Amino acid sequence: MAQRYGLPQTEAAELTRVALTNHVAPTSRIVARAVHLLRRFSPGLRLLVSYADPDQGHHGGIYQAMNWVYVGSSVPQRELLVAGHWMHKRSASAKWGTAAPQRIRELTGLDVSYGPEAWKHTYLYPLDDAMRKQIAPLAKPYPKRGRGETDNAPQPNAESGGASPTRPLLAPTEAT
Repeated sequence: MAQRYGLPQTEAAELTRVALTNHVAPTSRIVARAVHLLRRFSPGLRLLVSYADPDQGHHGGIYQAMNWVYVGSSVPQRELLVAGHWMHKRSASAKWGTAAPQRIRELTGLDVSYGPEAWKHTYLYPLDDAMRKQIAPLAKPYPKRGRGETDNAPQPNAESGGASPTRPLLAPTEAT
């Protein structure tokens, strides 16, 4: 992940999951505090990367609220279907030392197969000015709530905007 942005692995970190229950402060404030602590205790860190999963109904609103840089969709990846339950390849590797379906079947006797490829929205948060300048050219317009990357308004509103541009309203003096 870090190599994609010209960094050694020690200069980038992935924010892997934001899951909060029973909190009073806005989620963006809690994540901002975590970012502040990362900056303070990891001085060599230059970039944070996080993903929002459209299959889970996420578009990255929390990252947008915090001014993270949206760089488009991730490289599509496949999850594993292990005994009827979806599992991320990273979780399988942590549990069995491999994400290869054949090897997991040999180790466990469970039915394992690959699921379909899926992409996620990718957001970057630069932790220094040089990194901000480096990733600025990668910035794309923020996605809206919905499913697609080019027209991702919710289905009832798919024709009324979303990420697809709509004509601006003309000021009274510009009306023809």
